[in-house]
Amino acid sequence: MKAYKLWILLSLFSFSSSAQITEKIRSMKAFQGFFDFYYDESVDKIYLSVDKLNQEFLYVYSLSQGVGNNDLGLDRGQLGNEQVVYFEKQGNKLFLIQPNYRFRATSDNPQEKASVQQAFAKSILFGFKIEGQVQNTYLIDVTDFLLQDAHGVLKTLTRNKQGTFQLDKSRSSLFMERTKSFPKNTEFEARLTFSGHATGAEISSVTPNPDYVTVVEHHSFIELPDNSYQPRIYDPRSGSNAISFYDYSTPVTESIEKKWITRHRLEKKNPQEALSEAVKPIIYYLDNGTPEPIRSALLEGGNWWNQAFEAIGYKNAFQVKILPNDVDPMDVRYHVIQWVHRSTRGWSYGASISDPRTGEIIKGHVSLGSLRIRQDFMIAQALMNAPYAQSDQNNQAMLDMALARIKQLSAHEIGHTLGFAHNYAASARENSSVMDYPHPWVAFKGKEINLSNAYDSKIGEWDKVALDYAYGEHKKEDLPKILDAAYEKGMRFITDFDARNPGGAHIYAHLWDNGHTIVDELNRIMEIRKQAIQQFSKDNIRTGETYTKLEDMFVPLYLMHRYQTEATSKIVGGYEYNYAVKGGKELILKPASKKLQLEALSQLMRTLQADELVIPKEKLSLFPPRAFGFPRTRESFKSKTGLTFDALGAVETAAEFTLKFLFHPDRISRIQQNHDIQSDNLGLREMLQYVSKMTLEKTWKDSYFQAAQETINFKVCDVLIQSYHAPELAPLAKVELHSIIKNWQLFYQKTASTSAFAQYMQQYIQKSLDNPSEWKASFGPPIPDGAPIGMDCY
Repeated sequence: MKAYKLWILLSLFSFSSSAQITEKIRSMKAFQGFFDFYYDESVDKIYLSVDKLNQEFLYVYSLSQGVGNNDLGLDRGQLGNEQVVYFEKQGNKLFLIQPNYRFRATSDNPQEKASVQQAFAKSILFGFKIEGQVQNTYLIDVTDFLLQDAHGVLKTLTRNKQGTFQLDKSRSSLFMERTKSFPKNTEFEARLTFSGHATGAEISSVTPNPDYVTVVEHHSFIELPDNSYQPRIYDPRSGSNAISFYDYSTPVTESIEKKWITRHRLEKKNPQEALSEAVKPIIYYLDNGTPEPIRSALLEGGNWWNQAFEAIGYKNAFQVKILPNDVDPMDVRYHVIQWVHRSTRGWSYGASISDPRTGEIIKGHVSLGSLRIRQDFMIAQALMNAPYAQSDQNNQAMLDMALARIKQLSAHEIGHTLGFAHNYAASARENSSVMDYPHPWVAFKGKEINLSNAYDSKIGEWDKVALDYAYGEHKKEDLPKILDAAYEKGMRFITDFDARNPGGAHIYAHLWDNGHTIVDELNRIMEIRKQAIQQFSKDNIRTGETYTKLEDMFVPLYLMHRYQTEATSKIVGGYEYNYAVKGGKELILKPASKKLQLEALSQLMRTLQADELVIPKEKLSLFPPRAFGFPRTRESFKSKTGLTFDALGAVETAAEFTLKFLFHPDRISRIQQNHDIQSDNLGLREMLQYVSKMTLEKTWKDSYFQAAQETINFKVCDVLIQSYHAPELAPLAKVELHSIIKNWQLFYQKTASTSAFAQYMQQYIQKSLDNPSEWKASFGPPIPDGAPIGMDCY
C-alpha cells in the first residue's frame, strides 16, 4: 500500500513544472509519516512533501549530541524552544510561520480573534522555494533549514567568549541515522561543524581540535494534541509551573493576563472508581546507557511518583522503564531520563515540550549529570572516620549515601517534567517535598558517622498536594480547598526567587538546608563539622592516592556549614510570608520575632570565631603543595601564600561567606527600616554592637588563634564598609552605618599605639570614610564552588 501511494505521488509530480526535480525523486529514499520526505544521498538533500497548508503543528529543535561542558550548557539531550508553526503559500514560496500565541482572543467571534492576530507581529522562520506541485501538495527543499544553527550553538560560543567561529557547511551534513517519520511526528537531524579560532578554556577542554566544534542538532515536526485537553487555572500557591498569555476577549472587569498550569494529560479508565488505571499511563524511559548500580537507583527514585498518583486515585499511572535499544531519546513519543556526561560537574535539570496554546506537556526530558554521584561519594568519604585504614575496598557506606542522593535527584528532576517548581520551604516542614534541594542528614553515633538517614526514601507530602492540584479530578471551585487544607497541616510552598536571593528575607525558604528550627540545626552542623575535622586523616583516601585529593576532599567538610549559615542569616531582618490570595487561609506576612533574630545572630557569630574556623595545626601537615599534574581548580581552596596551603586564607574565605549574607545591603536596609517602623524590632546599632562584641573585641593568647581572629575582624570591617558604599543601601541605613563605622574606628584608635593591627584598621576605616573613591575593598580567596557546579572530575 505504501509503495502504491508513493508511485501515485511520483506519477503526479512528474507532470509538474519541476519535472527534473520530481523525476529525480524516483531514485531517492522515501520516508512516510506525519510529513513525507525524500532523501537524495548523492547531493545530501531532503525534500519535504507538504500537504498541510495553514494547519498548525509543533516545531521543536534540540541538541542530540552536545559539547560536554557544564559552563557552556550545550548538553546532550538539551531541548530548545517549542513553537507552534504552519506552512503558508505565497507566490512560488512556502513560508514557515510562527503565530503569536502570547496575545490572543479566546472568544468564538472570528473577527475578534483576527483583530488580535493582526495587532501583533508574527515570525516567518524560513522561506522555501516550491520545487514541485500537484493540486494541494507541494515539494520543498528543507536542507538549508535543517543545516541552520537553530539551537544557537554559535551564539553560546560567542557569548561565552570561546573564540571566533562560524557555521562551516563544508564540514556539515544531514545526519540520517535518526532522521525518521512516524504517524504523528517527523524527526530530522543535522551534524553541524563550527570552525574558527578557539580561545576559550571551556571549549578547548572538551574538543579534540577546538578550532572545529561538531555537534548534532535535532528538529521535530509534531502533530498538535486534539482539543479535548482541559487547561487548569494557575494558583501561585500550588507549586505548579505555568504558561501565561494575554486574552483580549476578557471582560473589562477581569484580568487580561491568563495563566494555566503545565501538566500531562491524564484520565481514569473508570472515573467512578476510587482507584483506577489511566487511559494512557505516563511512562518515563531511563537511558539504557546508565550503568548499575546507578540504573536501579534512578529507577527506584523515579517510581516514587507513583506513590503520589496512587494517593489521588490512579493505579500504575506513572511508570519508569528502560529505554528500548532502538528508540531515539529525542523522539517526542517518549518521556526520557538521560544520563548525561560532562567534563565538569554541574546541574541536572528537568525540561519538557509542551503545547504553547494550553500548557499540556507532550514530552518530559530529564538530564542527570553523571559526575554528581561522584561528588556525593567524595563528601561521604570526607565525613567518614578513617574509612580506608584497614581496606581500600571499604566503600559501601559512602556508595549507599551517594545512591540515596541520586534516587532523590531522579524524583526531583522528573517532578519538574511533571510540571512542578522547586519548593524550598519543604526542608523546614519535615522534608515534605522532593522538589527541595536536600542537604544530607548526618549524625554521629559515638565516633562513627551515621549516614543511613542522609536522604529521604519516598515522595513527600507536599508533592502529593501539588500533584492533586494539578492532576486530581476536581471541580474548579474545589481546587483552592486542596491548598487551604495543606496549609492547615503546616505545609508551605516558596520557590526560587525568594530562596536564591542573597539578600532574601524568607525565614524558611533556603537551598541545601535542614531543620524545622534552622538556628538549632546550624549549631548541630557546627558540632558535626568540628568532630569530623578532628578525625579527618590520611585514611580518608586510598593507598596510592595523592594528598592533593585529600586536600580537595577537605573542602566540602571545612565548608559543611555554608548552606545552613546562609539559611540562618536570612532570619536576621527576615519574614514569614506566603504567596497569599484573598480568601485563602495562609498567613500573608509576619516579621521574624526579635527573639528569633537574636538567636540566629548568636549562632551566626559561631561561624566567625577563631576556635571554630582554624584548621587544627596537626591537620595542616596533610596539605602539602599540590602534586604535579593536580593544579587548583574552582573546587579547591585558593591561596594567598603561593604554592603552599593557605590556612588563614581558608578562615578569611569562610568568614567572608557569612558576612556577605549578614551584611548584604538589602538586609542592612531592611533591619534599619523595620526598627524605624517598630522601635522594639532589632535595629542596626543593636545588631552591630553584638557583632563587635563577638568579633572585634575578642582576643586569644594562642598566636594562631589570634591571627585567625584578626583575619575575621578585618573581614567584619571590610564587608560592612562595602555595604556602606553600596549604591542600593537605603539613606537612613547609610546614616546609621556611618555612625557605627566611626565608633569602630575610635575603638581601634584606642589601641593603635600598642597594636600594629589596630593601627592599620584605624587608618583603613578612616580612608574608607574620607576618600571613598580611593578606597578599595579587600576580597578574600574566593569560596570554592559548592552547589553542583565545578571542575572536579575525580
